[in-house]
Amino acid sequence: MRKVWLMLGIGLLLLGCSGEEHEDLKNWMADQAKDMRPKLMPLPKLETFPSVDYDAAALVDPFQASRLEPEKRPGARGANAPDPNRRREPLEAYPLESLRMVGQMMMNGRPVALIQADKTIYQVKAGNYMGQNFGLVTKISETEVVLKELIEDANGDWVGRESTIQLQEPEAKK
Repeated sequence: MRKVWLMLGIGLLLLGCSGEEHEDLKNWMADQAKDMRPKLMPLPKLETFPSVDYDAAALVDPFQASRLEPEKRPGARGANAPDPNRRREPLEAYPLESLRMVGQMMMNGRPVALIQADKTIYQVKAGNYMGQNFGLVTKISETEVVLKELIEDANGDWVGRESTIQLQEPEAKK
């Protein structure tokens, strides 16, 4: 019961403080606000630019195919060009990154690399092709297979680059 009287007393005190007590503060604020003016910076002057006529018919089309791709010389395939009539070997269907060297052995005194593509193991010797960039196997060692790949550059010339496939260590079974 005591709490109820306490709450009722606080409520009556709050009612007595409302309204007219702050009227002088409100009048002063209104008086100060009517003399205030915001400081505005003047807008910059707009510059006018001269108009220029655009005659597109006399200019070169920037989206013309000859501007986007360099000219390819017809008939000139270059000295390093791959033989288009050569029969493709099975490992040329796979990107070089997906092929794994899993071993090496000797056959008739010549090194042979064991290359895994998907789940199939292929025997590769020097002179075989592999990878999608006309990769010719040039050397096989115990730890790697060295290839010479042919890449066509932007001018249509064929450029050789050397790539290797390293021997992959077997993964430990858990």
